[in-house]
Amino acid sequence: MRVSDLGEFGLIEYLRERFSLQEVGDDTACVELGSEKILLTCDSLLEGRHFLLSYPMSSVGWKGVSATVSDIVANGGRPLYLLITLLLPDVEIKKIEELYEGMTKACEFYGARIVGGNIVKSQNFGIDLFGLGVAKRFVGRGSAKVGDGVFVSGTLGDSRAGLELLLMEKRQYEDFELRLIERHLRPTARIDYVGHISKYANASMDISDGLASDIRHMAKRSGLSFQISKEKLPISRELYEFAKRHGKDPYVYALKGGEDYQLLFTHSPEKVNPFLDMSQIGWVREGEGVFLDGEPLEELGFDHFRS
Repeated sequence: MRVSDLGEFGLIEYLRERFSLQEVGDDTACVELGSEKILLTCDSLLEGRHFLLSYPMSSVGWKGVSATVSDIVANGGRPLYLLITLLLPDVEIKKIEELYEGMTKACEFYGARIVGGNIVKSQNFGIDLFGLGVAKRFVGRGSAKVGDGVFVSGTLGDSRAGLELLLMEKRQYEDFELRLIERHLRPTARIDYVGHISKYANASMDISDGLASDIRHMAKRSGLSFQISKEKLPISRELYEFAKRHGKDPYVYALKGGEDYQLLFTHSPEKVNPFLDMSQIGWVREGEGVFLDGEPLEELGFDHFRS
């Protein structure tokens, strides 16, 4: 048996069961030190898999920090510190400076600090990030309750469209296309939701591998059925325009597109905050599985070993 036979998430489940790693399963690990709830997480961006050397390195740095912070935020925490491992071929120092400009600006935005790390020679350029945060209440992906509404923040599918536009390598992009590209290169972790998630959410995670993939993980960990509606999926004007121009279905992007770093969470429908850009896309019910307009949701989304 090879890793590709299991896939990324199958491998996680295999290791959990094989080595009794029952605390593994959320994007952050919550450990208690005295009265403090400490959230620990790690993430990686690798050249050729997550970015190209032609990308602005400051955007790669921003995105790496945002991806790490997003995991902490999704579980109800505030980011504090990061450790950075650099995986380096013999690149120009300027690229590393630009990378750190992006990372330090992102840290300033999120209220976190880089406090150390490591450097290793590598054939491919990459960064490995370890993040530490604190939470008043840990909110994992496996605690949804029957009767909860299913909510997402922001809009979905923009990052995937932005990536496709980048790969077109057009000589000139229109304004709406540049906005989609920006959402791929420089996503913003939803730190404005920390208070809401910490206070009201029963289950929460970020959308990094695509809604169709991530909601399946939440439903499985919660042991419940998630019923969502296609017409409720929040889609930006820019994605609608992109889909119209290129003959695409924007809902496929909303379901399958990864790296939006929006939040997927559940709580009582009465807890809606009108000052946040949250949309209710469905309900949590008794049973198992995820259903889109009453039909089983097709397995979509990103898997490192099957995508």
